[in-house]
Amino acid sequence: MASLLVQIWHFCKVTAHKYNVDMTLHAVQIRPDGNIPIPNIASSLDEVTGSLPSGFYTTFSSLAQGTRVLGLQAHLDRLYLPAKERKLKPAVDENTLRERIAELVKENLPHESRVRLILTKERGEIFTAIQPFIPLAKEIYENGVHVITSTVARSDPRIKGTDFIAKSAEQRKLVRGDVFEILLTHNGKILEGMTSNFYAIVHPVIATKQSPITSLDAALPPKPAATLLTAQKEILLGVTRRAVLKIARGQGLSIEYRPLRVGEKFDEAFLTSSSRGVVPIISIDESLVGQGQVGAWAKTLSKAYQAYVWERSEKIVR
Repeated sequence: MASLLVQIWHFCKVTAHKYNVDMTLHAVQIRPDGNIPIPNIASSLDEVTGSLPSGFYTTFSSLAQGTRVLGLQAHLDRLYLPAKERKLKPAVDENTLRERIAELVKENLPHESRVRLILTKERGEIFTAIQPFIPLAKEIYENGVHVITSTVARSDPRIKGTDFIAKSAEQRKLVRGDVFEILLTHNGKILEGMTSNFYAIVHPVIATKQSPITSLDAALPPKPAATLLTAQKEILLGVTRRAVLKIARGQGLSIEYRPLRVGEKFDEAFLTSSSRGVVPIISIDESLVGQGQVGAWAKTLSKAYQAYVWERSEKIVR
């Protein structure tokens, strides 16, 4: 088992940071009269974000040669709905922003793009930071990752605010080496990942000779193949999360909305995010999840999610 963890840690060291490290990263301010380049000395999306005024943000990747995004409207809602609630007028409307995104992602072709949008809270300015999207190595999905827990928390779990990036800056530095992600906890319960949503799978208890199936059991509806558990409150409701829950139900999983306890035993675990999809977790705080291997359900959901992305993504420009 130790050799397996060493193998996973090696792949994490190589690939875990590709989502934040500079890969021809550039940023612009999006204004009605055009895009204004921002002189960039930052090496990551988080550094760019930290150099800008506080605001709402969202991050996603393009698909189909820079023409489509999964859940783009939901991503834009993360900016425009909080602005509307605060009677804040954004610098450009949604359709204009869509057109500018489409123009910007073309610059990274033939690569897809990873895009971060920021709408500032005070003046409604809109900024975009963009870099070529480099997918995780396939070994990450095949072998799983190691994560750790932290008690850092969002000030408002339903709002994706840039203030949380600054608040969690020290913890984010721990995402290196063998650590792929940090799980946020509160009162001993796992809520979500710092940049992802978190889930666990509990397999059904199989009847044994000591607990035979009775005629009464046979008359009951068949039990779900397994149960997926995930927090519902005090978390950011991710765009990918919505898709994965829909897929899970379609695959026959029962859904139970509750946070997992730190140290609780379950058979499988995984995280999801727009840029990474379904990533299996094999250990939390150095304690193995299940058998310390990628589970069958994580594989099934990952494959189904990939198909869903291609079928359900929406055009950037409508």
